Parts: sequence; structure tokens; C-alpha cells
Amino acid sequence: MPCGGERVNTKPSAGWIARFRASVRLKLLALVLAPLAVGVPLLLGLVWTWGNEAYERLLNYKVGSDLVTAHEYFDRVREGVGSDVVAIANSHRLVSSLDRQGRAAVVAQLATLAAEHELDYLMLLDLDGVPRVSSLSERAPSGDRLRWPAVASAVRGLSHDTIEIFSPEDLEALHPELRRRAWVPLVPTRAAAPDPRVAEDRGMVIHAAAPIYDGEGRLVGVLEGGQLLNGNLGLVDRINEIVYREGSLPLGSKGTATLFLGDTRVATNVRLFKGQRALGTRVSEAVRDYVLGEGGVWLGTAFVVNDDYVSGYEPVVNGHGERIGMLYVGFLEAPLRTALHGAMAVLFLICVAISAGGTVLSLRWARSVFGPIERMNRVIQRIEAGDASARVGPVQSRDELGRLAVEFDQLLDTLQAKREELQRWALDLDRKVAERTAELAQANETLRRAQQQLVMSEKLAAIGELTAGVAHEVNNPVAVIQGNLDVLRAELGPAAEPVRQEIRLIHEQVDRIRLIVTKLLQFARPGDFAGYTESVGLAAVVEDCLVLTRHNLDKNDIRVVTELVSDGPVEINRGELQQVLINLIVNAAQAMPDGGTLTLASEDWLDEAGTPVGAILRVRDTGVGIAPEHLANIFDPFFTTKKESGTGLGLSVTYTIVQRYGGSILVRSEPGRGTEFELRLYRHAVFQSGPEAPGFMRRWKA
Repeated sequence: MPCGGERVNTKPSAGWIARFRASVRLKLLALVLAPLAVGVPLLLGLVWTWGNEAYERLLNYKVGSDLVTAHEYFDRVREGVGSDVVAIANSHRLVSSLDRQGRAAVVAQLATLAAEHELDYLMLLDLDGVPRVSSLSERAPSGDRLRWPAVASAVRGLSHDTIEIFSPEDLEALHPELRRRAWVPLVPTRAAAPDPRVAEDRGMVIHAAAPIYDGEGRLVGVLEGGQLLNGNLGLVDRINEIVYREGSLPLGSKGTATLFLGDTRVATNVRLFKGQRALGTRVSEAVRDYVLGEGGVWLGTAFVVNDDYVSGYEPVVNGHGERIGMLYVGFLEAPLRTALHGAMAVLFLICVAISAGGTVLSLRWARSVFGPIERMNRVIQRIEAGDASARVGPVQSRDELGRLAVEFDQLLDTLQAKREELQRWALDLDRKVAERTAELAQANETLRRAQQQLVMSEKLAAIGELTAGVAHEVNNPVAVIQGNLDVLRAELGPAAEPVRQEIRLIHEQVDRIRLIVTKLLQFARPGDFAGYTESVGLAAVVEDCLVLTRHNLDKNDIRVVTELVSDGPVEINRGELQQVLINLIVNAAQAMPDGGTLTLASEDWLDEAGTPVGAILRVRDTGVGIAPEHLANIFDPFFTTKKESGTGLGLSVTYTIVQRYGGSILVRSEPGRGTEFELRLYRHAVFQSGPEAPGFMRRWKA
């Protein structure tokens, strides 16, 4: 123990705890990395567990439904054999042969009927259950058949069908060929119960019997028939086709079906080797005990012959209610398991990648927080080492922030008086400067607005006086042109047909001159004019405008592209819309003196709910573009960059017309790459009560 009795904690954990408590860096790293280091693995574990459980439930549900389908079909086959025996027993053909023909003819008749109904044998019994005639030989087997439930029921007048196990002696008594067909050598199978036998020589038979009545309705005998299931590959193949038809199993899995006599496969499409069926292989001891011993239905993954299958087993019972075999369906699990593991692996890789990326980003973020703090701490340490007059205030925090507070307190104690004095002077100066700046800004803004209003008022007044004189001087020659045009058309009559289109265009342009004069007045005094509106289709107006401006476009060798998708009309004055488009087209042509491409495109204007509210028309050129410093003023009255030929009213009138009907006009331009104007026009015009402030515009950033 050190001097003075002080105890020192030498445990490594205590050192780490002390470092952690004294370091902002470690605290931030722990705060950032804890969710990624703990939460992500926990989440992945839960996903893996829940995914496997859901996968197992889904597979068990699938194979369970498959087993129900196979069971129903197997019952139909059994009932079909019983129905065939009943039909033969009731047939006039059989009764007639019994009454009129000899024994050999009856044997032949039974053999024919058995072949027709795919039965392995038919046999006539008397009412004591003693065989009299068999389809397999003229000599019927000896013995009492009443021990079979189907025969006992038929003697009482009721037809019946069951699944029964015939001993080798029973099969031999019917015919040696049946015993040979039933014989299946046992194949050693992994996990099967020990069995000293070398072969399964019993036969699983669909056994049916029906009473025979004579012409007077008297019970005269019994017809017994059966179908051997050992080696009946057609039956299991048919079950497999029904349960696992094409496309019912994903990812290359294969379905199988099997009939078991006891625990031995006597009919199956499971392959032992390529092309060889797994006849004689046996089910595992666990499945045998559960299905045959306890009478349960097995659903789950099981090893079948040489691979894992998602399997379903159910017991097959005989006429005495004894469990004598099993019906099985299943499908190969490996493709499904591979797909599951692949999906899980991809999910894990994604999570790991996200976690790694999150860790990197979090560390960078954390470094941005504690980096400046550490730099300030180093500065504080230098100040502490060189400033003897610094004073330390009481603090409880032991990390960098606590030390920073202590050092700042020391510096604040030293500089407090001078700083307060400087702050008072600075605040007073800032207040005075701010007050004076606000006064000057307000005065400048008021002066600028007043100047703009005065200039605009003077310009509009000048335009009003000018347009009044222009209207008077222009309307007279326009009226003369209009009248002479009407006289020309009347005098020429049919001879005017070749130039009918040109006369119409002249007529329209004369009318347009009149409208332009009206629009000059309308711009100067918009409150004194109100044009009528109509439902206008954009495509027709665009085509007319292209005809009217063709000479401008051809002169500059400009290629025109139209993409008129919108088919909805807009509500506007047709002449005004034509004036807007011609102005934009002419401006575009002037912007492409060396040629280029002019694109006119339209589309439906939809609101947030997807309902059409109007149309959008775009006029796009590949010309010289508009300089950024001019872009904000292009809609101002009298603003023009074409000092020799422009008046600065074209785009102002255009904006006024579009805005009057509630629409908007936007512009985007890049010097050297072209300009695009976008018009948005309503299907039902929304009339504005007054023009917006001069100089207002809407534009995109280049």
C-alpha cells in the first residue's frame, strides 16, 4: 500500500473506465458505434430466425395442401375401382353370360371385363364367399373369402371397397403372376428401422366387392375385383402430375409421390439412380413410428432416399381400420433452400455494407465534433503553461469540455473588464449604424419606386398619345385595303380560287394590323379594353403562325420541329394568342441569324390531382441566348438589346396578354445554347383584375 494509506485501483477495467469518463472522443465513438455494433447484428439475427420460421411454415402449409390433393385423388381411384366392380356386377352382359354360357365363356367374359376396367382380377363368389369363377384361370382359388370386409359387406347386399394387404399365398392363389409383380427387393436405406427380410412380397390391393342380382332381383352371388398397387407407376405418376403440375414449383424444384406398404416404397417416382426408381427403399424409423405407429400426419423436411425433401406422409388404413401403409407427396428442398440462403446472404451483405458505410460516415461526423474540441484543448494547455495570472474556477466535468470551461473562465476573468467596455462601445456603434442604414435603405427604396412609377407613367402616357394618333392614321388605310380586298375578291370571283389562301391571309393580316393598333392602346390603357375570348386549339394557331412567319424562318435557314401533344383547348382571344406566338417566333428567328432549330411543343397542364387545367406551350430555339444580366428585364416596357430596330414593347405586350387571362410565361436561357419560353394557359381563363407591377417576370435559372 502506498504511503499515507491511499489505495490504488490497478484493475485494467478501472483504467478504461477512467479514460472513458475523461474523454469526449471515446464517449462520442461509443454513442455513434453502439447502434451499429449491437443493433445491426441483433436485427440480422431476428431476421434470420423469423425468416427461417416463416419459411418452414410456408413449406409445411404447401406440402400439407399437396397431401390433401393426393389423398382426394387416391380416394377417387379407390372409389373408381369400386364403381367399376358395381357396374360390372349390375351389367346385363355379365348376368346373361352366367345364365346362358359355360364356365370357359364366363372366364373369358370376366377377363375381358377386367381388362376393359384395368382390374388385375375379377372373381365370382357364391353367397358363402366361396370362389366359383376367376378371370385369371378356369380354376378358381379355394377358401372362404368372407374374411375380407368388402366381400362380407357384399354378401349382405352392400357393395364396398377398401385397401387391403394380400399375403404372398393370397396372391399366389389368385395367380402366380400377381405374386411376382408384388415382389420388391428391400434396399438398405439410411435411418430406416432394422428389418431381417430381404424383400417385400405382400401386395397392396384396391379391393372391391358388389352383390349380383338375377333378373327377378334375387341375390345370387358376389363379384370381387381388385387392382394391385405394387409397382403401379402410372398411379403415382398421375398423382404427381395432378399435385405438381407444370409451373407449380419454383426455382427448379421437383415433386414426387409414393405409396408405401408398411414402410417400404412399392410405387414411387423418387429416383434412386438416374432412370431407376427407388422401389424397395424404406422410410426413416422416426416417420414410420409417427405415421404407422401413432396414426399422425407427418409434415416437414425429411431425408428421402438420397436428398432432403419437403415431405408429407399420411397413413393408409384397411377395411378393419388398421394402418397398413402410407401415402406420400413431397418436393425437393435444395433449390428453395438455396434461394432462401441466397436472399438472406444478399440481405446480410446489404446490411453489412450499410453498416460499414454508416460507420465511416458516423466516424467522420464524430471527428468533426471532437476534432475542434481537441484543438481548442491543446490551445488551452499552452495558455495554461504560459499564463501565470490565469485563475481556475470550480468545475465537476473531467472531460475536454470541462477543462475547456475552466480555461475559458480563466481567460474571461483576465479580459472581462476590457471586453465589457469594448462590447458596450460596439453595441452602441452597431445600433447607430443599423438605424442609419435602415433609414437610408427605406429612403432609397421609396425614391426608386417613385422614380419607376413616374417613368412608367410618363411612358404609358406617351404611348397613349402616340397610339391614339397611330390608330387614327393606320385605321384609314387599313379600311381602304380591306374594302379593296373585298372588291378584288368579288370582281375576280372563281378566278380568285388559286390565290384564295393568300387573299385569306391578307385579310387576316389586315385585321391583325387593326388588332395590333388596338393592343397598343390596350397596353397603354388596359382598363379601357376587354377582348372577347373563345375556345382555341393550340395546334391550329401554331400552324397559322408558322405560315405567317415562314419568310423569317426561311430567310435564316431555320428548321422547325413541332411536338404538339396537347389536344385540350384553352380560353383566350385567338388574335392575341397569335400575336404572342408570332412575337416569340420572330424573336427566335432573330436569335438564330446563322440558322438553327426552332421547336414548338405542347402538352397538357395537370394539377396536383392529375386533372387537366389547361395547356403548356414551349417555344425553344438554339440561338445566341440572353445574357444573365438582361434576363431579369426582358419583360420591362421599352427594354431592348436591339437598339437599331427594337422598340422594347414586344415581350411586354406578350406578358400583358398572357397575364390578362390568368396564365404565366417563364423563360430559361443560356448564352450560346438558346432560349426557351414556356406559356401556361388555362382551359377556362382566370381574368386578372389589373396588371402586375412593371418589371415583374417569372424565369428559370439558367
